[in-house]
Amino acid sequence: MNVRSLTALSVLALLAAGCSNRGEIDPSGGITAVRTACPSVGVPAATGDVTLFNPETARTADAIDVVASITNVRSTCNDTVDPIYTSITFDVQARRTRTDGARDVTLPFYSAVVQGGTVVTAKRVSQITVHFDAGQARATASGTAGAYVDRAAATLPPEVRSQIVQRRKAGQQEAAMDPLANPAVRQAVLKATFEALVGFQLTDDQLKYNATR
Repeated sequence: MNVRSLTALSVLALLAAGCSNRGEIDPSGGITAVRTACPSVGVPAATGDVTLFNPETARTADAIDVVASITNVRSTCNDTVDPIYTSITFDVQARRTRTDGARDVTLPFYSAVVQGGTVVTAKRVSQITVHFDAGQARATASGTAGAYVDRAAATLPPEVRSQIVQRRKAGQQEAAMDPLANPAVRQAVLKATFEALVGFQLTDDQLKYNATR
């Protein structure tokens, strides 16, 4: 996985998705948010698709052999244990050009845990096989992956949490200030935020093709 493909936009989306899963109006002023230590689960755009060519060195449309994509990503997180465990399931939908005869296509994929949008703390490479029956152009296979996150690393320090959740009333100077505008608070939240990602384990040539097609 190319860590540089995780853009600043994905980091901002992660902060929005990973820091709260419920917002409620507080009668005394402001909105309360419940933060979860469970990682956000997704597929980086650069590695969610793979194209195989025949011959392998070709890159023209008439040489496309198999096209596959990861979809229907679902997750279940158990945050009552330490480390926190997230179970991930997904589908691989594939399409082939030639349909004469049955065929198995095996594709490598990775599962990774990313901290703060850029630091890969764990990565595992596995394989998934898509089976095509004779005459069949499309096929689907189901895959699984898992991710572990250390509870302490995903927990905000008490002093940072107190700055975020402190009550703010209209008219007070603090009410007009976003806690995340404080670089120290923003960095602490980012450091305690994790992603569990799945994608195809692509070669450099396949990454370049995905970036330019």
